[in-house]
Amino acid sequence: MLRSCRHVLLPLIGFCLLQPAFALELPKGKTLLTISGNISEHNRGETAEFDSAMLEKLPQHTFSAKTPWYKESHTFTGPLLRDVLAMVGAKGKGLKALALNDYKTQIPADDAGKFDVIMARLMDGKPMPVRDKGPLFIIYPFDSNEVLRSELYYGRSAWQLKAIIVE
Repeated sequence: MLRSCRHVLLPLIGFCLLQPAFALELPKGKTLLTISGNISEHNRGETAEFDSAMLEKLPQHTFSAKTPWYKESHTFTGPLLRDVLAMVGAKGKGLKALALNDYKTQIPADDAGKFDVIMARLMDGKPMPVRDKGPLFIIYPFDSNEVLRSELYYGRSAWQLKAIIVE
């Protein structure tokens, strides 16, 4: 029996190995984030779009940090930037983060691996409105490493994030 099925099973196994482990679903709600550039996974043309629910499905990470933008420390929650980049198959050395307020910043892609940078969706357990740096905020864990408490890394943070271009 096994010998007679081999001609059917082997091509089928090979086909399965070539397929991606997952398909990036389409956003069902309002698109919060668009990732483009050097990515291998797409869900809308040549881009990958995410709504709030898609970002919530990723493992969530939380840290508290004092920042130059607030008088006191706040707790930020969201997926790791590296997990979001992995989901879209990002392959590049740099990231250009674009904000709703037209702020642009360059982030070395390896920062996502070196530090637990998160794409914060929540601040102190609540969604962030646009008027208070939301709905998404790329933020470094400033209190975890003295090196991160500098203008260089503060400048790489991007609130009101709307898009990332992988370069």
